[in-house]
Amino acid sequence: MTGTVPIIRLEDVTKIYPMPGGDVRALDHLSLDILPGEFIAIMGPSGSGKSTLLNLIGCLDVPTKGDVRVGGRSVKALADDDLTVLRRDHIGFVFQQFNLIPLLTVLENVEFPLILQRHARGGRERCEAVLRAVGLAPDLDTHRPTELSGGQQQRAAIARALVNDPEILLCDEPTGNLDSKTGDTIMALLADLNEQGKTIIVVTHDPRVAGHAGRTIRMVDGRVA
Repeated sequence: MTGTVPIIRLEDVTKIYPMPGGDVRALDHLSLDILPGEFIAIMGPSGSGKSTLLNLIGCLDVPTKGDVRVGGRSVKALADDDLTVLRRDHIGFVFQQFNLIPLLTVLENVEFPLILQRHARGGRERCEAVLRAVGLAPDLDTHRPTELSGGQQQRAAIARALVNDPEILLCDEPTGNLDSKTGDTIMALLADLNEQGKTIIVVTHDPRVAGHAGRTIRMVDGRVA
């Protein structure tokens, strides 16, 4: 069930990257509202601004002009420490390359955000519960990422993104390294999380992936088409 006050709002956002060959305008006066509990797919050709949009929503970058508000807070008004807390506690990230730490076990990978958050008590139980929730069996907890299939690695990455119980889950081509059957399973997992109230935003080039979303935003030349 979606709320009526946007959890994410972009107000006339422009993002320009200075380059040796000339400035690149990645986003061009883009305005967008995303409500709590929405499941959004962002599609568009390469260079259309999809990843830049995701980076701004995830507080990994700031706009050149305009404003990005996450949970009602203006990103450009926050100090670096406050941005770090916002990213850590309210936003989960899932990537195409999984980005698991190879030397850590599955359980240790999922526990890592809690260590950063300095939650000393109850962390291990929380990690185990999240791993079970994404469908990973207990006997995989002590495996290294390279000992897992691609689908299992992505489930572990989703568990890591969920361990701090963020309101927003940002997914950049989450099925890009998976076969279609495994990709459908991962998207079904994301749909379940959305049913539980998570706001989910997925950047994808795959119409099958976008088909799981409740709304598709199409990007062309830094604007919503």
